[in-house]
Amino acid sequence: MTDDSQVRITMLGEFELKVGEVVVNESCNRAHKLWNLLEYLITFRHRDIPTEELIEYLWPEDDSDNPLNALKNLVYRLRTVLSDAGVPIARDLIVHRRGLYSWNNDLNTVVDAEEMERLLKEAAALTPGSADAKINKYMDALALYKGDFLPGSAYENWVIPLSAYYHSIYIKSVKDVSALLNIEGRDEDVEKLCQSAVVVDPYDEEIHVLLIRALIAQNKQQKALEHYEYVTNLFYQELGVKPSERLRDCYREIIKDVNHTEMDLDVIKEGLAEALNEQGAFVCDYEIFKNMYRLEARDASRSGRAIFIGLLTVTDMEGHVPKKELLCVAMDKLLAAIRDSLRRSDVISRFSATQFIVMLPSHTYENGLMVMDRIAKNFKEANQRIPVKVNTKLQPLDPVI
Repeated sequence: MTDDSQVRITMLGEFELKVGEVVVNESCNRAHKLWNLLEYLITFRHRDIPTEELIEYLWPEDDSDNPLNALKNLVYRLRTVLSDAGVPIARDLIVHRRGLYSWNNDLNTVVDAEEMERLLKEAAALTPGSADAKINKYMDALALYKGDFLPGSAYENWVIPLSAYYHSIYIKSVKDVSALLNIEGRDEDVEKLCQSAVVVDPYDEEIHVLLIRALIAQNKQQKALEHYEYVTNLFYQELGVKPSERLRDCYREIIKDVNHTEMDLDVIKEGLAEALNEQGAFVCDYEIFKNMYRLEARDASRSGRAIFIGLLTVTDMEGHVPKKELLCVAMDKLLAAIRDSLRRSDVISRFSATQFIVMLPSHTYENGLMVMDRIAKNFKEANQRIPVKVNTKLQPLDPVI
């Protein structure tokens, strides 16, 4: 049964006011100042707000001839909009007395951001022996976080620190409860929780590590590998950084696959054949590239076969690192040019945000130089409108002595 007197406020992920079955949000009226006023009064609802403070916030450039009248008019319009929307207590929501405005805290008001903070404090206060109760409190709190605090007013000076605060306690709490869930062996819950968290903060490496480890624990090696590749590409393209040691440790765990034993060699061969169906040169993670390099170095010392390592580096026309958007496009196009220019026996890996490394077996030095020049030429011909240069280097592989 719905409580028609309770005012429920959503501020995480959107702004919404609900009384009984009546829902009010910005779609009811597009006037931004109306909602700024309402958001401000609710956010700071536990204190009386001086008229001067509201005027300074709402009209910072002093662009109103009579700011006091403008504020009274804005409050009147806000009450009218809420009343027209069907809110039965619209006239009672805002209190004005002796030059002070405030939210009417005599009303039963529930704010999601406040509820989330309260539940997290209660969860943190519970003893480790109350594991289930502690976890449940955390999960109830985190379920309230639907996105950033007041996203429609994200660039308001007073919203920015609050948005950062709620974001940070959400991410910290995801990590805290994941540690508890890991102790309880609830890997699927960690997976679901971290899947939501990486949408909120795609650049928090620890959350990605928790997610990958949860997938590994459930023997979901393929999903773990796909997520590892996703996050390493994301960090390359958006942050220009290589995978950390923690992420590389995750990769090593994935490829061990110690929990799976396949006795049917035909099944194993089918899996290998499927991997071989891809066209063009072989593109792999740098960890795989290093292992292949070591294997080739051992073979070269025995057979005397010539193998060369090539490095392709993207710069702007002045020789500097291109801007992020340009670099992402250029690197995707360069990878396509490398694959099209090499044989299936050649190997490619992303080495850094601006570089690919290639392994060219069975080449002479002169042929290797020709291959590198061909890649740069093919890239340039296919992408004349992209203002970048591809710089190439070639050296022989050092055989193991």
